[in-house]
Amino acid sequence: MTWITNYVDTLQHKVGLRIMNALRQDDEFWMKMALKLAEKAARADEVPVGAVLIDSQGQKVSEGHNLREQLQTSIGHAEILTLHRASKLKKSWRLLDMTLYVTLEPCLMCAGALLQSRIKKVVFGAYDPKGGALGSLYNVAQDKRLNHQIEVIGGFMEKECSQLLKNFFKSKRI
Repeated sequence: MTWITNYVDTLQHKVGLRIMNALRQDDEFWMKMALKLAEKAARADEVPVGAVLIDSQGQKVSEGHNLREQLQTSIGHAEILTLHRASKLKKSWRLLDMTLYVTLEPCLMCAGALLQSRIKKVVFGAYDPKGGALGSLYNVAQDKRLNHQIEVIGGFMEKECSQLLKNFFKSKRI
């Protein structure tokens, strides 16, 4: 009986690893899409932040990038624009069981909008030590005093996301 138990454990471990690898590949696919949106923002002379919202079936619902300068509004953040488009498309402010991929850790305003939208999960790239609200300065997504919490994965593809921001701001200082 022991060999059967060991065999089943080995199979479960291998299947579990395959599932985790598949999920990680999906995460990479969507973050790369968010990075392309961030690059589009940079070309438009906007701070390079991109966001993609995915439903529970792994389908893209909406996307966006920063447009603060173009729209001349403080709420022109990639996350806010992406959530707004999704809500209009779904005809609901509740964006249940959805995952947001974003290249920079959301600020307090965006984190509040994510909580209000009932987003299930956020995967972000670069940490924002001066304004991040999902772990750097605040951790509102895990605040048990609120009626909703968000699963957060931070630092995913951090190097690529951080480098895009560094290059953008470096070009501004020259």
